[in-house]
Amino acid sequence: MKKLLISTVLIWGCVAVCLATAPNRTSQVSTFSIVGFDPETGELGVAVASKFLAVGAVVPWASAGVGAVATQSYANTMYGPEGLALLASGLDPNEVLESLVGSDEGRDRRQVGIVDAVGRSATFTGKECIAWAGGKAGKYFACQGNILVDGTAITAMSQTFGETEGELALRLVKALKAGEEAGGDSRGKQSASLLVVKEAGGYLGLNDRYIDLRVDDHAEPIDELSRLLGIQLSYSALFEASALKEEGDLDGALGAALRAVELNPTLPEALYDLACYYSLSGMKDEALETLGQALTLSPEFKKMARDDSDLEALRQDEAFRAMVEE
Repeated sequence: MKKLLISTVLIWGCVAVCLATAPNRTSQVSTFSIVGFDPETGELGVAVASKFLAVGAVVPWASAGVGAVATQSYANTMYGPEGLALLASGLDPNEVLESLVGSDEGRDRRQVGIVDAVGRSATFTGKECIAWAGGKAGKYFACQGNILVDGTAITAMSQTFGETEGELALRLVKALKAGEEAGGDSRGKQSASLLVVKEAGGYLGLNDRYIDLRVDDHAEPIDELSRLLGIQLSYSALFEASALKEEGDLDGALGAALRAVELNPTLPEALYDLACYYSLSGMKDEALETLGQALTLSPEFKKMARDDSDLEALRQDEAFRAMVEE
């Protein structure tokens, strides 16, 4: 046992020495990210991808009504909270950058992107960041990356963000995907993350965390992030539909449910709810067809359908009875 313990100590001692003496092999963290602002909704967000485990735990920071920060490349994680505090104090993104990097002895290895709650932006790449490294700031966005194949990823991200319409979350993820397709991280893929904030955007409106999705370790992290976002936005549309129904706006509820299915056509919950809104709207054929799709995907919904008052208009239909039989 004593020999085993001594051997273990020697092994871990060797590992520690190797890590300390070979930083380029063990601690290089390549990342590309985009921070963005939507002037119509006030949403602020960060999307990031990296050959690094759980990048979402390090890079993205955002606060509704204040701004968003991406800190990477030997990331100084204090840039996140300190940058947001400086933005909240009234400094613009360039002034925030000056303050952050001016007091940081490791500034030459840092990279950061900032956007504030009126759309002003800034990006910084230290002169010792590993090539290819750089960034671009424009109206409502800033994107940056290090250890990339070349600068085309940053160009692709900025162009895609500017040309894409729709929710900020979708625009950020599409920009991230464009960066990947243009070359992206030269070391490969591992993780991705998306953070979007807006006032009262969180669960039950109790905080600003509208979307917080992380893919910590995956062969295709951006694709997986996109899949999760589709589910998230679909559920958000279903919550909207339910609220509209409670307010007596059945047409609005039906429209929101249709949007939920468009965002995620194979989500059983979305199809089931859409069938209910069709039924309540007197659209029996559409209700039966959509309910059939939902029950095919999730047969466990049959019991709920048998007792669901929203489907009362279908109750006497033979097709419905056959559909919900065990």
